[in-house]
Amino acid sequence: MVFRRIVWIVLDSLGIGAMPDWKAFGDPEPGDTLGHIAALRPLKIPNFAALGLANIRSFEQFPAATRPLGCFGRSALASPGKDTTTGHWEMAGVILERPFPLYPRGFPAEWMAEFERRIGRGTLGNQAASGTAIIDQLGVEHMATRQPIVYTSADSVFQIAAHEDVIPLADLYRYCEIARDLLRGEHEVGRVIARPFVGQPGHFQRTANRHDYAVPPPAGMLLDRLAEAGIQVWGVGKIADIFLGRGIERSLKTTSNADGMARTLEAMRGLDRGLIWVNLVDFDMLYGHRNDAAGYARALEEVDAWLPRLLGALGAGDLVIFTADHGCDPTTRGTDHTREYVPVLAYGRNTPAGVDLWTRPSLADMGATIADNFELAPGPGTSFLDRISRYGHVSQIL
Repeated sequence: MVFRRIVWIVLDSLGIGAMPDWKAFGDPEPGDTLGHIAALRPLKIPNFAALGLANIRSFEQFPAATRPLGCFGRSALASPGKDTTTGHWEMAGVILERPFPLYPRGFPAEWMAEFERRIGRGTLGNQAASGTAIIDQLGVEHMATRQPIVYTSADSVFQIAAHEDVIPLADLYRYCEIARDLLRGEHEVGRVIARPFVGQPGHFQRTANRHDYAVPPPAGMLLDRLAEAGIQVWGVGKIADIFLGRGIERSLKTTSNADGMARTLEAMRGLDRGLIWVNLVDFDMLYGHRNDAAGYARALEEVDAWLPRLLGALGAGDLVIFTADHGCDPTTRGTDHTREYVPVLAYGRNTPAGVDLWTRPSLADMGATIADNFELAPGPGTSFLDRISRYGHVSQIL
């Protein structure tokens, strides 16, 4: 075992340039989430830059580090998709042969009829929409009719929104369980999501009582193998939901990036050996899908300002990996995810500085590296553990 503890942080949707097959995935133009945001105004992310973020590829807006402190590279997605489940599953060694289905025009009428029969009431919506926009659009009618709001997004998801004073959480969760049971075969979407909200018309707010019902990942993925080997995994954010809690010893739910950063430090205080897997979702949920490039930039700067606390909490036997699951370029037409390469940054007090990890062919390479570190049998992907441990030395902490 090279590292006793690995902190794996997914900067949700931080793509760094279009993959060659971007047209095949419906992108209206080549995505470049980080590059296009940086082109709008100077980004103040000195800590990410020092680790080697701008060494992965050239950016006109900020220079590469002369002596990067971390190991740096990028990764393609091998699976046919650009959504949350596809990206995270691939990291865990599940490379899909076919994409999860999408419903840009809503779900089939005959399927919706059966769903409404099962829940005993009609529904509103059944369209692709922003979660906050559709609540504003249909919230008043929902409160009058007591019918749940059904919608989807750029992800392979079936989402049900309901006011907590109109449809109790227990009923909303039951509707989601019914939908999950029905969405099989050709309609097996990646996730069914409960989206409760509160407030009055014009001032609706989604609550922290969201709950995801994911497709069960195939047996033998990374988290299963870690659990079988007695290696503890703590999830921060929506990690547990994506994997149905499989292989996760403890899950720390979050309400925002700021909460996720605080929870990450909490997890590091509680777990001294194993894997802490983190998803910081605001980049995607609040800024990418809403075409808010300025908000995305601020969120990046907030995480960058937090990095000294994170890196200062690392012990000599720790490793932190930063990556993303897909792109969501807020400057392109539309609000969908974008098919992009994602960054791979690895840093520890005893990792080599300035090592190029090259372009990895699959996100599974990160999972393979973690499996290799904890001496598990090889799975999908190619480990780069030798690249980040070959020349051990103590590097400067930011």
